[in-house]
Formats: sequence, structure tokens, C-alpha cells
Amino acid sequence: MKVLVIGSGAREHALVRCLLRDPEVSEVHAAPGNAGIAADVAVHSVVADQPEAVADLAARLGTDLVVVGPEVPLVAGVTDAVKARGIACFGPSGRAAKLEGSKAFAKDVMAAAEVPTAMAVVCETRAEAEAALDRFGAPYVVKDDGLAAGKGVVVTDDRAAALEHAVACGRVVIEEYLDGPEVSLFCVTDGRVAVPLTPAQDFKRAYDGDEGPNTGGMGAYTPLPWAPDDLVGDVMARVVQPTIDEMLRRGIPFAGLLYAGLALTSRGVRVVEFNARFGDPETQAVLARLRSGLGGLLRAAATGGLAQHPEPVWQDGAAVTVVIAANGYPAAPRTGDPIGGLAEAGAVKGVEVLHAGTRLAPDGTVVSSGGRVLSVTATGEDIDEARARAYEAAGHITLDGSHYRTDIALRPR
Repeated sequence: MKVLVIGSGAREHALVRCLLRDPEVSEVHAAPGNAGIAADVAVHSVVADQPEAVADLAARLGTDLVVVGPEVPLVAGVTDAVKARGIACFGPSGRAAKLEGSKAFAKDVMAAAEVPTAMAVVCETRAEAEAALDRFGAPYVVKDDGLAAGKGVVVTDDRAAALEHAVACGRVVIEEYLDGPEVSLFCVTDGRVAVPLTPAQDFKRAYDGDEGPNTGGMGAYTPLPWAPDDLVGDVMARVVQPTIDEMLRRGIPFAGLLYAGLALTSRGVRVVEFNARFGDPETQAVLARLRSGLGGLLRAAATGGLAQHPEPVWQDGAAVTVVIAANGYPAAPRTGDPIGGLAEAGAVKGVEVLHAGTRLAPDGTVVSSGGRVLSVTATGEDIDEARARAYEAAGHITLDGSHYRTDIALRPR
């Protein structure tokens, strides 16, 4: 099959690399891509959140399957436009993507499906926000109701900072703080049947020791040796399937990738958030260990045939991803700086250097073009080996003023 991947980040680069390993996939294209993706496959210029433009490109290429990476095109309705052309598309409809596009909608769905999650209040005024903050107390958790590229959440003991964020966002969800470690579980679904991928954990804070502001994600690892043996089965039974069933009951079937962000609290599993697509940077680590074909799995989900498709097969061992971020990220990332050491980093055993915020300068030099620039992903026999390889490779990268966390997967918990 011929596959078109929509997006320009390291998540999409990981999808491209994984699809290229699939014997069922004959050809891979990407749009708009980045410098690293362009080195692997043909890339095309497109505005990813313009549904008809994406559908036109897919039709012109004779695509068999479109895979939409980012959340903004999904919420904009790209899947609807592509499917209207008779082309299979992996990703929820615009209406179903509201499960990520609106925190308030997601809370309503979870309440109806009796999915365990944090108590929460939707606030639209300063007075409502003040009352909710006082109700739940510190640590305060304030979430922008809409899409915010992973940076719309403030968790703080500072009430003034929490209130400032709430007022700035306008419409927010304020909820109780959930203790315990967090887990990301990706589930491929055709709207009725759901298949879990291997759990992962990501690191949202910008600096070591979980210090600094929230980011889109600074690293991840998988599997989780400390997680309960029955975690995946429990989450599928109590979270994922009830949510899919509730969406179907509402006449808004959710087909695509349901990302469950979970907290393993002292009171049991609780949903922190839902996303409607592969998470970044967890995808980079998760797909590094996938040994069965990704293309067939995603096409089965897009066409309603997941019940007949074989279960995913995973490589033994572990994978670790370290994100290299630009000078000034996340507040004001600097772009246009040349990147060196890519070949040396990629030559480290078990390593893939996946591009995110990169582009080619007129002279052919790879330069930075975004906040999160590269995802250095390594596999190994265990977390320690994968981690050592990832950091060895990261050490070869040169990018003026860049930074990365040095404690990704250091103490798995």
C-alpha cells in the first residue's frame, strides 16, 4: 500500500521509519515533513490543517492510507475530508477529535462512561476559577479547555500563578491534583474494537528533576518494569472500552489512536487526559520496539477490520527517547541554528535520530526550525543499555544553546 503521513515532527518521523519497515507498505510520502523525513521519503508542501488541501494531495498521489499525526488537523476535520474522497484515513473525525480538543467534553464523556478521573470544574470567569481553586486546594491544576500543544496545563502550589493562567485562557478545567506516577497508553481502535500498544512514560518538565515549565515532552521510555502486571487489562476494561462505547452511543464513533494519559494514584488508576493521536515523544520510543507491520494495523483500524487483524508483536528489551530542545525552549525558542553531529549520533548502535524542528538551509545545512529539534531514540536489552546509547548519541549533537534533560529513565518508577 501507498501511505501518506501528515505532520512535521519527530512523531511523524517515527511513523515514517516504522512504516518503511513494513513489508505491506510499498511507498511512503509525507507532508509537509522536515529535513530528516525528507532524507527518508518524498515530502510535499501542504498546510496540514486545511482538510481539502490534504485530501487533494492524497488523491493526487493515489494514496491508499493517510495517517494524520498532529491534533490540529484532526480537530480541523482532515480525516472527514480524506474519507469523503474514498481514501482510508487513520485518525478520528473532527467531531470525535473533540475528545482532545475540549477538556470539558472529555470530562463529560468520562462521567457518562463512569471512567475514573479527577474531580473537575469547568470555569469561564475569574470568580468561578477562584472558587474552584479554593475548593480543590494546592497543588493547583489548571487546564486550558482547548488545544495548547501540550503546554496548556499549569500545576503549581502558587495560587496567584494558577489564577493568572485560568484568566489568561478564558475557559479552563480546574481539577483535583492526582498523586502517583503517570503512564501513557496508546490504543489503536476502529470505533468498536481497541488494541493496546506497550505502555510508556514521558517527562513533561523542561529540566532535570521535573523542574521548570511544562513542555510538549522532553523524553520517554518503554516498557515500564514497575507497573502492575494487570495495568493494561485494567485500563482497557475500565477506561478505554467504556470511552469508545460511549462515543459510539453518542453517534460519534472514535476510530484512530486513543491516547490515555493516566495517573496511578493511591486510590487506583485515574485518567489525566485523553488525546486523539499518537503522543510525542512516547511514540518515538514505542514504535522503536514494534516488530510487526504498522501499516496493516493502522489500515485495519481505519477500515473497521481490527477484530480480524493480528496482535502487535514487540521486540524484547527497552527503548529510551531523549529530546534535544532549542535555545530558549519552551518560552521563546531560537531557530535557524546549524545542527552538527547527526551522522555520528546515528552511527551509535541501536540509535535513530528522529527530526522534529528541522529544515534545510539554502546551502543544504540542516538547521533548527522549532522548539523541540530532535528526538534521539535508542533500543537496548534493558532500560540502562537503551539509556546509555541514547545519551551517547545525544552527546554527538551540536546545536548552539540547546539543552536536554540528563535524567530521562534514570530511575524508572
